[in-house]
Amino acid sequence: MAVTEDKSSRSSLNWLLLLLSLVVLACLLALGTWQVQRLQWKEALLAQIEVRINAEPADLASIERIYAETGDVEYRPMRVEGAFRHTGERHYFATWKGQSGYFVHTPLRLEDGRFIFVNRGFVPFDRKEADTRAEGQIVGGVRISGLARNGIGEKPSFIVPDNDIGQNIFYWKDLGTMASTAGLPEAARVLPFYVDADDSPNAGGLPVGGVTRIDMPNSHLQYAITWYGLAAALCGVLFVWWRRNRRRS
Repeated sequence: MAVTEDKSSRSSLNWLLLLLSLVVLACLLALGTWQVQRLQWKEALLAQIEVRINAEPADLASIERIYAETGDVEYRPMRVEGAFRHTGERHYFATWKGQSGYFVHTPLRLEDGRFIFVNRGFVPFDRKEADTRAEGQIVGGVRISGLARNGIGEKPSFIVPDNDIGQNIFYWKDLGTMASTAGLPEAARVLPFYVDADDSPNAGGLPVGGVTRIDMPNSHLQYAITWYGLAAALCGVLFVWWRRNRRRS
């Protein structure tokens, strides 16, 4: 009687372990498949970016039309003309080539009175204030070439610090707040995207342009191999377990 109960308990335990193993196996296979799908999405995105950044620069009207139709002008080459309003500089905390400092975002007044922010490039911490790089504060009409960038509607993550408006230090590119704190004329219209200026030198060497980062790690294949590898290992364990139980029976 005791032997029968012991066999019954062992059998129940075996079935429970088998069920749990199958659930884990299903999860591993699902994670691997998800990473394959992410890999396909990332490769398509990188291919799209490659096509965009190598396209001919478009004028502002064309970029605006694309934005109105799709809401996406990220990394599209463009040209824009206007005059900088240097008193409205906004400073975005950043690192460039191992050095910490700021990307200088300056409102550019267009011929029709509207404004677009231009990321003119990098300045180190001790050159944050405009009077320390007066040579680069271009007066009068300018023509800017660079890459269009989508505006960001909300803070990317809770780990990103809040923007320090009082110190004019931005940790995420809130164009709305940048515009409202830049001292622009009342009711001024600011475009919902901005421009990363190219690496054309500025007088005095600052800001340093051409700071656009196209840094999109693509590790999905490694992740997929990891999940599928774990699934294969689990299948191996289950096979050995099944053979042992079959011999016992």
